[in-house]
Amino acid sequence: MDIQIEELDGGLWVAALDQGRLEGLEFDPPAEEIRWGSIYWAKVARIDKAQDAAFVNLDGDNIGILYNGDVRIKQKDGFYTKGGGKEIGKVLRPGQMVAVQAKSGYLPNNPDEPYSKADGKTPRVSMNITLPGRYLIYSPMEKDNRVSQRIREKNMRNQMQSMLDSLTDCHGCILRAAGADTQTDMLMREAKILNAAWGQIQGYLEGDESQLIMLGPDAIQRTLGDHASKLIDRIDLTVMDHYHLAEEWCDIYAPDLVTKINPVEIPGASQDFGLFEHSDIIGQIEALLVPYAVLSSGGTVIIQEAAALIAIDVNTASDSRSHLAINLDAAKEIARQLRLRNMGGAIVIDFLRMKSKGEKDKLVKALEDVFNEDSCTVQIHGWTGLGFMEITRHRRTPPLNERFESTMMEKG
Repeated sequence: MDIQIEELDGGLWVAALDQGRLEGLEFDPPAEEIRWGSIYWAKVARIDKAQDAAFVNLDGDNIGILYNGDVRIKQKDGFYTKGGGKEIGKVLRPGQMVAVQAKSGYLPNNPDEPYSKADGKTPRVSMNITLPGRYLIYSPMEKDNRVSQRIREKNMRNQMQSMLDSLTDCHGCILRAAGADTQTDMLMREAKILNAAWGQIQGYLEGDESQLIMLGPDAIQRTLGDHASKLIDRIDLTVMDHYHLAEEWCDIYAPDLVTKINPVEIPGASQDFGLFEHSDIIGQIEALLVPYAVLSSGGTVIIQEAAALIAIDVNTASDSRSHLAINLDAAKEIARQLRLRNMGGAIVIDFLRMKSKGEKDKLVKALEDVFNEDSCTVQIHGWTGLGFMEITRHRRTPPLNERFESTMMEKG
């Protein structure tokens, strides 16, 4: 796999390519006000009893919503319990300072309505702070070590849990899929690094003024972390600032990748998307902005986004292949499109009609396999009464089209 890092109009773009085919795309727009994973020392602005939530002032300019289930209450033994046992107004009060982490990115909306109802526009925050590494996610609010929920295979989970159990003086570590074949001493090294980082962060959690403590992972860090389990051959870039960003992360979490960072000189590197143009992937990126994708079988996948859900329709161009074969092709492409476009929420898929329950089971298994490649949490809920496949995807950052449109508005 090759990683390519680009900059356009102040926005950071990172593409992951497998033999020239786009398999990952991350983008940090310059207009983004809150980045997923950012940590804030926030002040409770007001309690909303109807939603059992608190609105918190993050940095003097931005407001986040903290639901009761995302509250963490420190106990006498130093560990934390999850909120929800009491009304949030009995746990938090206006003016109280709390450490929170952004669970979604935020692009500017209407500055005149900072306390609008939570409709997907107000960024959600949580007191359950996590710090991602290459192999581990450190969750200092949790007591036990556990395996990522994205790993479903029972034997693999048992093997990875045994690895975690062998770690000493380590708690709150979540083992990612990338750590399945990693030596225990590497996991211990990373656990110590993440623990030390949390110790440094805690030193800034003081005072009575809201402020940003640490930015969340940028597009480079998210891409390298998401593809840590794959063989990365090259990390190409043309800007030295990007070189230092990549080198800093790799030096801490992936020393073996430092030598893969490759500053390249190409004609027109300073032009818009010079590196992406040189790699001939501009067309693949532009294709993500149209509401359909073409299958290798000749069929199409139509993607339509509504206010409440995303509807996907699978069509066939001919009857030469079975419906199951076309559906299996569509499953791979749908997972790829959702990942690249970064679409989330409720998703309903209208696959081609199949002959038997056995064919439906094969399709569900194929969906589970392809969605395991997604760095975001995807849940397959099964078939509805009308024969649609229903899934949900919990994205971290705003959809690609919204991030792209915000950049265009910024230029305008």
